[in-house]
Amino acid sequence: MTAQPASGAAGAAPAAPTGGEHTRRTVLLAIGALLLGMLLAALDQTIVATALPTIVSDLGGLDHLSWVVTAYLLAATAATPLWGKLGDQYGRKKLFQTAIVIFLIGSALCGIAQNMPQLIGFRALQGLGGGGLMTLSMAIVGDLVPPRDRGRYQGLFGAVFGATSVLGPLLGGFFTEHLDWRWVFYINLPIGAVALLVVAAVLHIPVGRHKHRIDYLGTFLIASVATCLVLLTSLGGTSWPWMSGQTVLLAALAAVLLVCFVLVERRASEPVIPLGLFRIRTFTLCSVIGFVVGFAMFGAMTYLPTFLQVVHGITPTMSGVHMLPMVAGVLFSSTLSGQLVSRKGRWKVFPVVGTAVTALGLLLLHRMGVSSSTLEMSLYFLVFGLGLGLVMQVLVLAVQNSVGYENLGVATSGATFFRSIGASFGVAVFGAIFTGRLGDELAAAMRGKRLPQGVTPESLRSDPRAVGSLPPAVREGVLGAYSTAITDVFLYASPVVLIAFVLSWFLKEEPLRGSVRSPDGSETLAANPVERSSADELSRALSLLCTREGRRDMYARISERAEAELGPAACWLLLRLHRYGSVEPSLLADRTALPLHVLSEASRELEGRGLALREGLPLVPTDEGGALAARLSRAREAELSELLGDWWTPDRPRDLTELVRELNTETGGADSDCPREPGRLVRREGRPGAAT
Repeated sequence: MTAQPASGAAGAAPAAPTGGEHTRRTVLLAIGALLLGMLLAALDQTIVATALPTIVSDLGGLDHLSWVVTAYLLAATAATPLWGKLGDQYGRKKLFQTAIVIFLIGSALCGIAQNMPQLIGFRALQGLGGGGLMTLSMAIVGDLVPPRDRGRYQGLFGAVFGATSVLGPLLGGFFTEHLDWRWVFYINLPIGAVALLVVAAVLHIPVGRHKHRIDYLGTFLIASVATCLVLLTSLGGTSWPWMSGQTVLLAALAAVLLVCFVLVERRASEPVIPLGLFRIRTFTLCSVIGFVVGFAMFGAMTYLPTFLQVVHGITPTMSGVHMLPMVAGVLFSSTLSGQLVSRKGRWKVFPVVGTAVTALGLLLLHRMGVSSSTLEMSLYFLVFGLGLGLVMQVLVLAVQNSVGYENLGVATSGATFFRSIGASFGVAVFGAIFTGRLGDELAAAMRGKRLPQGVTPESLRSDPRAVGSLPPAVREGVLGAYSTAITDVFLYASPVVLIAFVLSWFLKEEPLRGSVRSPDGSETLAANPVERSSADELSRALSLLCTREGRRDMYARISERAEAELGPAACWLLLRLHRYGSVEPSLLADRTALPLHVLSEASRELEGRGLALREGLPLVPTDEGGALAARLSRAREAELSELLGDWWTPDRPRDLTELVRELNTETGGADSDCPREPGRLVRREGRPGAAT
């Protein structure tokens, strides 16, 4: 054997694991187009918030303000499982292009909307496309790049979610203040057109058709139940009295649809949400807690800009700036909690502490008023964001850890589904409380006051910008009314979060599987679920092994397990020698990610220990080196088996075996090398060099 095959085996894998080769430039262009699609869908969850006061002043309909956000979230959530399975069945490229077109049509129609009902309807159409953009962009990454590179690219998608949380309020305020609120939607058109052209030109992925029994009826029923309940919470007590015939009928319809959904899901071959998952305590509790997190986060993000713009007279752009402490708190604490969970393996403390801090943050937000300083409000926003971030990162991890491999994908999607539904409810409930309280507070504030001609409580509700032109004596009372109406929302929301705090104590902290110790950042900030298979979920988690840091840590653990006392690079090089008989470090450096100086140092370490010797330029293993490499091979098998935990059972599904085989190859192992059953980690017969 020569050094040449060793260099090739350890070098870069093809960009596409199946279906042909992709050049690096083509892959980067395609990933860029996918990121643009993800950016559009994620941005439209947050960009509208700072524009809402202006939109209401222009179109009227303060009572229905919440539906501008809710319609998008509900449509995106309901469509997610359909986009995922249709993409499997008919090809993801065509479906992704279709999602872009639907999203752009919805954006253009939103921009020309002439009244609030039109805007709400067009936002639902936009959300339908947005759900496809989120779902398919993440799935296509798996078609384009191998597991070794997947973690890096998925990190970019996580960064996009983080960026949209910051940019959304800022851009929404900027367009509203300096152009027109309609540019909040028009800006999508050129970006989407670029994404559409790039996808058409450079995205070439195999159409691997996977037949599904798509649960259309179940999807329709769960979306209908959610819509009825959101309508009930947003219209009850405002447009309709709570005990009116309309509210009773809507509640009865929701109950009937829910019963129908349960009956349908029992019979569905591929249900949207398998009912058996609710028998798993961790899944049920995490779904409820996730619902509350979405409820609190999106409810607050929707109405805080209104408080800042109306009560404090802050411009739309600066209202986005004022909200940055909350976003920074979410990003910081979610990242920190993920790192701590990865290192310590303990996760229960974060939902407990996070829900407590979130409830405290809501109580602090309730304390805000007309005289609150910028520093005071920023601190309150920061506390609230820190609490949300502590919970968001860990819930998906806990769910993944509690279910079997066959339910890994659907459980992940189900947990985030409930967070998205919670977001829809939060916006609707916050809106109902706000509009109900505002009418009473305005009537009380303006009672007995001499008002300018044409100014009534109803006119101030339909045009919040008119508050700034009121006489000082009247304006003070009106500002107080707006302040009380909005901040009372946070007071009423705090008991809901406290319920989640109590429930978090009942979570059972089971030992974490090694493969789910590092949550994916792309899951932490997405409002709506991303449909993936169990193989996709596990591949995404295990792909961390294939990063440079992941490989270094893994080889350090292997060396320790085999009592080799070798550095990670020397451990890796000895296994290459053992597999191929000889390698030439200078050639190996040209074909791998390891630089020459690292390989040279590893070579000197092996030679100094008597584990390898030179035969001219190539390096060959000694008998002692071969014996140690065999121990390292067995240690690596044990490491992978431990990472997979109780997923790696004798009756494991074939797709799991194939996944581990692929990952084993990506980290440098032989195609035929896989971890055996736990407790039976046997060495291959014949030449012992076919190990990592």
